[in-house]
Amino acid sequence: MPGRFGRALAAVALAAAVTVGVASCSLLGGNSNVPVATAKPATGTDGAANFDGGYVSAGNGAKKVDLWFDAMCPVCGAFEKTNGATLANAVKDGSITLRLHPLTFLDRESNGTGYSTRAAAALACVAVHDPSRVLDYYQALFANQPSEGSNGLTDTELAKRATDLGITDIAGCIERSGPYQAWAQANTAHSQSGPITVDGKKVLDTIQGTPTVIVNGKQYTGSISDEKEFAGFLGR
Repeated sequence: MPGRFGRALAAVALAAAVTVGVASCSLLGGNSNVPVATAKPATGTDGAANFDGGYVSAGNGAKKVDLWFDAMCPVCGAFEKTNGATLANAVKDGSITLRLHPLTFLDRESNGTGYSTRAAAALACVAVHDPSRVLDYYQALFANQPSEGSNGLTDTELAKRATDLGITDIAGCIERSGPYQAWAQANTAHSQSGPITVDGKKVLDTIQGTPTVIVNGKQYTGSISDEKEFAGFLGR
C-alpha cells in the first residue's frame, strides 16, 4: 500500500490503536535489506551503559523502570509525547532509575540504512561519553522523529542532535560504533528468544512489541495515551 494513501491509512490505524490503549510496534515482519552488524558486541559496563544488562540508564532512584523501545517506532514516539515528562521528572527528582533497552527490529523500515541500529548505537555513545545526558539524548531521538519508511537520520544528524544540546560530540564514536550496533542487534534477537529478566527475575517470556514498560518488575498494560493512568502506575 505505497504512496500517500498508504501513509494516510497507516496514520489512521496508529491513531485508532493509541486511542484504545493497546498499541505497540510489532516485532514481527520481514528482514529484507537490513544491515547486519558483524563486530563483536560490546560487553561489561561503561559510563551509563550496562551492556551485559542490555540497557543504558538515567537517574539513580530506588524504583527501577525498564523501557524497551525502537527509535523509529511511532507508538514509542506517542508514548514519549504523552508520558516522557512524567518519566523525566521522576528521573530528575530521584524517584526512579530509568533503564532504556534500545531495539532494532524496525531497521526493516528504513530503506536499508539500519536507522534503528544506528540510533541505538548513538544512544550508547552518549551513555559512554556523557553519562549524565542519556535522558536528554533519548528525548532528542523522538523530537521530530523520523517516520517509518524513511531513511531515518544520517550519522551526521544523529551526532548533531547531541551537539545541539551541548552533549559531548559523538561523531567519532558513531563512526566506530560497530560493537554498539552489534550489541543492540543481539539485544533484539534476545528479546524474541527470551526469557526477559529484570534484576535476575523473569518478568516476561519475550518482548511482544514496543514500547514495553516494566516498573519494579510489573508490566504496564494501560493506555499509552493516558498520562494520568501511567503516572498512577508509576507512583504505586
